[in-house]
Amino acid sequence: MSLTKCIGIWIVLLITVSVSFGQRKAGINSAAFLKVGVGARSAGMGSAVTTNAGDVEQVFWNPAGIALKDEQLQVALSYNDWLAGIKQNAGSVSYNIEGIGTVALGLITFGVSDIPANRDPFNDPSTSSTYDYMDVAAQVSFARYVTDRLALGITLKYISEKIDDLTATAVAFDVGSLYHIGVMDWKIGARLNNVGSDIKYYDYASSIPITFSMGSSIMPINTDAQKARVALDVVKQQDYLPYFNFGAEYEIENALALRAGYKFNYSGVEDPGRTSRNPIKTTVEGWSIGGGVHVNLSGYDIRFDYAFTGMEILTNVHRFSLHLGWK
Repeated sequence: MSLTKCIGIWIVLLITVSVSFGQRKAGINSAAFLKVGVGARSAGMGSAVTTNAGDVEQVFWNPAGIALKDEQLQVALSYNDWLAGIKQNAGSVSYNIEGIGTVALGLITFGVSDIPANRDPFNDPSTSSTYDYMDVAAQVSFARYVTDRLALGITLKYISEKIDDLTATAVAFDVGSLYHIGVMDWKIGARLNNVGSDIKYYDYASSIPITFSMGSSIMPINTDAQKARVALDVVKQQDYLPYFNFGAEYEIENALALRAGYKFNYSGVEDPGRTSRNPIKTTVEGWSIGGGVHVNLSGYDIRFDYAFTGMEILTNVHRFSLHLGWK
């Protein structure tokens, strides 16, 4: 398939998905934890990660990005000290089966324990004075290079939300593509995430956060001594207008990495038809910075990453990731 046809297809997909989603009020989705990015490297680049390639943590973003050629096995662990005492933990593992493709497993937990409960002990004295909130997403992905330059991937996921003694579940899938153009390591990609069933509590059902993204990245500097990469994603979520993730990464001697990113049009969005009032802040997240240390020891690839995300009002966010690879 030619580059022109690929770009044309992705533009048509973006327009189609944007129109089909429509503009709906913020906060309509269940399983909103799926909107919180996984991985310190990804967060440090402002979540402009649709075109990241050969990384097991792409199991949480673009499944085509997990496809491997040389490396046989990858493992990643991630910790996110999120808002209001909520902790996000994630783990993923991928294995490249020669001649077949790359298989990956991923797990996300997101929640907080010991929340004070305002209960009436006279009506139900057996219940505790606190309760827990926990979200879980377990997923399996498959990807492969269908040509030397084009990788395709798919993810199936099981989603669970538990609040106190109530539990609701859903199933969903992601699909993605990644195309290597070649000039300055130019890549373009597209992903569609969280297409699946609703989360239902009692008689009320709400959809999970369907997301479509199209991205591009280039490496204007690519030598043994230093590498520089810039990336831009256009993202459309079900309950937001389209916004843009921008990220940059600079590597020195393939050992030290510095990263920065920003999300444009991700806050201050106005609901259509309500121009009489001021824009509503849809999120307080905007800029991020981070870095990483990369070590290669006799075929063992080790990377430790950190990211800091600034919040306008709430507590700033810290993420840590450990990435291991075996040749």
